[in-house]
Amino acid sequence: MTVQNITSKPEIRTLKSFYDLMQQTCEIRKRCVSAILEDTAPNPQDITSLQNALHLLEEIPVDDQNHAVVALDENRNIAIDLAYEAGELRKDIRYLINGEQALYDYFTTLHDSFEEQVRKGVEILSPVDLRSFVSDRDGTVNNYCGRYLSSIQSIYNAVFLIRFARKVVRKSVVLTSAPLNHGGIIDIATTPLDTIVYAGSKGREYWSLSQERKAFAIPAEQQKKLNDLTQELRSFVSTPVYEKFSLIGSGFQHKFGQLTIARQDITHSISEEESSEFLDKVRGIVAEHDPDKNTFRIEDTGLDIEITLTLDDAAHGHILKEFDKGDGVLFLDSELDLALYEGPNLVCGDTNGDVPMARVCAEKTDKTWTIFVTDDDALKEKVARACKNHHFVSQPDMLVTILYELSKKNTK
Repeated sequence: MTVQNITSKPEIRTLKSFYDLMQQTCEIRKRCVSAILEDTAPNPQDITSLQNALHLLEEIPVDDQNHAVVALDENRNIAIDLAYEAGELRKDIRYLINGEQALYDYFTTLHDSFEEQVRKGVEILSPVDLRSFVSDRDGTVNNYCGRYLSSIQSIYNAVFLIRFARKVVRKSVVLTSAPLNHGGIIDIATTPLDTIVYAGSKGREYWSLSQERKAFAIPAEQQKKLNDLTQELRSFVSTPVYEKFSLIGSGFQHKFGQLTIARQDITHSISEEESSEFLDKVRGIVAEHDPDKNTFRIEDTGLDIEITLTLDDAAHGHILKEFDKGDGVLFLDSELDLALYEGPNLVCGDTNGDVPMARVCAEKTDKTWTIFVTDDDALKEKVARACKNHHFVSQPDMLVTILYELSKKNTK
């Protein structure tokens, strides 16, 4: 894809032009990442383009909550929080112009105890000869964004992760609940796709290093029921009353074996009453399609409604359970020869949904380490029960910096 340089005009006034701009920054960032990994300087015009992109975002009119206001269509506007998009551009520009240490200095102004937490993480993992790396994306190795399609991976983040993947571990997987492509994880990644395996839909589908999509088999009857439910829910969120839920946060995501519908975003732009009412409506529609509760499981994260096909758990008496990220890891282990039973493994996450990844890896070998990005004491307790070798940091920037610093220490 050939992308023209981004200029300071035209102004961003519609949601479509905003998404188009962010996709342009994705392609430009890919070029910059490739240059840095090849030890060459990024094209100055690309840096200028990113500066212009930041300027365009900063020039969008804002409401009294300091959220950017753009047109959804001819009659309606939508307010969007651009903290991630603008913030990551600022970091990338600083990194490209002033270098790595300037970025680190900037991190210390953004994150309390940045240096201390990075030092401690490096100290813990330096003696470990890691073999496999399995990680969640958003909130773990990537900062959270209010909208998935504009959560373009930043340049510094891509460089840090790739250097770690190439120099420290033998196999790397980034596993997310989001779709794989067509609006999924590989469409917003700026890393080369020849080093890290990206897996979507909780690990049901993945993009191989040979650039092929592969997937966990779904029974035909289940797939039909999911397709029918998807069609009705897509129509439901297309109505004017509920369309906003397809535009905030995760939006409406049709994944492989799963659906995700946002009911709230990280800035809580929807009232709690309206969000709860929407959740009840979605639950009602699912119940109509699955009155016996044999086909779907619903998880409410507080932000997203996750609707997942059940799995026959033969290991525990053929009970029906939700396909979780632990199941995804086991599938990928068999597909990619991760050799998780050998270890040492590093597993990273930030939510309850990521704990099964740590648990199944720790069950494979006690040579499993985990770092979770959280300040939640209840989650910390769950992680500690799942994996004895555990550590916690407060921000994704801390985790990716730990990984990058480990790459500097590794001489292989």
